Amino acid sequence: MDLKQIKQVIDLMKRSDLTAFELEEEGFKIKIKRGSDALPVVHSSRAPVLTYQEAPAAETAAAPRPAAAPAPSAAPAAPVDEVGVAYIKSPMVGTFYRASSPESKAFIENGAKVTETSVVCIIEAMKIMNEIQAEAKGTILEILVENGQPVEYGQRLFKIKQD
Repeated sequence: MDLKQIKQVIDLMKRSDLTAFELEEEGFKIKIKRGSDALPVVHSSRAPVLTYQEAPAAETAAAPRPAAAPAPSAAPAAPVDEVGVAYIKSPMVGTFYRASSPESKAFIENGAKVTETSVVCIIEAMKIMNEIQAEAKGTILEILVENGQPVEYGQRLFKIKQD
């Protein structure tokens, strides 16, 4: 089955209100479903992956990829924690800021002493500025995030030597 035939099946599905189509031939399997917000994608076990992007309402799925294909490594190995060292982690997804405004002095610098209630940065989430406290007592060893950088939930922001 070639791309032209796949497009014809998708057009037929649009015209007839058909919501699912599945075809299996020698070494080739195609499954098309409608009604999802995902972009349609066509996979084939013997041909390169084809992407059809004309109709967002049509979703195309395929047979599982062959087991012989190596899976790419999604994340590097987790860093090993050092004794007496803690990390201040992001409690939310947002944008990291070291100061309350571009003209203001940064809340903390490397080598600064902090307590559990010391404000160390701001994370903006949905236009709300959230002050982040150290939640540990110690000395800031390293600032791990650049000003204005997006951060994820649980991402390490600061390395702190605990007192």
